[in-house]
Parts: sequence; structure tokens; C-alpha cells
Amino acid sequence: MGCGCSDCEEMMQPYLDRELDDEQRREAEAHLDGCSYCRRRYRFEVSLRRYVRTSAAETQMPAGLKERLAALRTPLQ
Repeated sequence: MGCGCSDCEEMMQPYLDRELDDEQRREAEAHLDGCSYCRRRYRFEVSLRRYVRTSAAETQMPAGLKERLAALRTPLQ
């Protein structure tokens, strides 16, 4: 993630989505090991994702919403 936390914003989501190559992942993990701000941010993002997954599983979604949400996760071509 480089030496600045501004890189954290750019790398956090691909890191969480496991979209980084091995070198980028090691760089991200090294940054998280050394930066308490980014480490807290990472833990928050993990918790948020867990909450969203749990909430989505426990509630009835309107017809078509799951498909629209899945389409948002698909990279634009």
C-alpha cells in the first residue's frame, strides 16, 4: 500500500475482495501490520461486510434486488 495511507483507500476493497496479485497482497499486509489506522479501517470493513451478509440472509429481499446487487459486484466491461 505504499508509504501513505491515501493508498489504503485504493487498495482496501481489492484486498478484501482477494483481487490483488501476490506481491500487492504482501505489500498490503505489510502496510496493515505497520499502520494502526489502516488496520482499524480493515477490521471495520470486515465487520461491515459480515453484517451486510448476515442482514441479507436474515431478511426477505424484494424480487430482483439480489440480482441487482450481484450486478454491482461484477466489474464493468
